[in-house]
Amino acid sequence: MDTHRRYGEEGPIPFRSSRFFCVGSKWYFTTREGFDSGPFDSKARAEVGLKRFLHVVRLLPEEQRVH
Repeated sequence: MDTHRRYGEEGPIPFRSSRFFCVGSKWYFTTREGFDSGPFDSKARAEVGLKRFLHVVRLLPEEQRVH
């Protein structure tokens, strides 16, 4: 479990689990907002998919980001 504060967090640190999960032989990642993305052929590909997703989110203007 991650016990570090994230940017913008206040109060007690919430429970965290892995963003990655496997259904059958396919891998997915989930976001804080509850969006699941996949399927990917491997966990490594799901990790790349998450990095790409986060890169795109960072490009959005602040007012368009979901918090």
